[in-house]
Amino acid sequence: DGAGGTLRKTAASRIKTYIGAGANTPVWDAYLSNDSDQSISDSTSTKIQFDAERIDTASAFDTSNYKFVVPSDGAGTYLIILQAKFSSSQQNDIVGSSITLKINGNTSHSTAFTGAGYISGTKYPILGNQLNLTCVKTLSASDYLEGFAFVKTNGAGTPKVQEGDDLATFFQGFKLITW
Repeated sequence: DGAGGTLRKTAASRIKTYIGAGANTPVWDAYLSNDSDQSISDSTSTKIQFDAERIDTASAFDTSNYKFVVPSDGAGTYLIILQAKFSSSQQNDIVGSSITLKINGNTSHSTAFTGAGYISGTKYPILGNQLNLTCVKTLSASDYLEGFAFVKTNGAGTPKVQEGDDLATFFQGFKLITW
């Protein structure tokens, strides 16, 4: 549209031609709400109770069943983020933890912390930790996504998923624009 090095005014309609006219929707951001730490059983995979939302453009996240369901017109590629903060009712009690993304009830991705000595049996527990999992997945309409937590303790306390002022434990994602 012009000689190199020349600055020109470009209409928004032309920019859409270059970058595409799609939208990054649906978008959701669910979290474990303030003052609602979730106690979980030691060494047991447990669904995280994301009971509140910051955004949900398609009303596709269910805060009573704690899952995102891809809308009928929402098939595509998604960026998905799952994060959880862990603690125990006893200090320095956690020896390992993990978070898992399940799609249609099946494990899709997982990340874990295993403390020093976790596998050998020599335990060096910590006060708490936080894990983050980020992935890109192609999803079909009606696929459902859930986040799970697992905490192994030294046996002294009750493990918890912490809310952290609504910022520490969350489940979010959005559909990517693709060409």
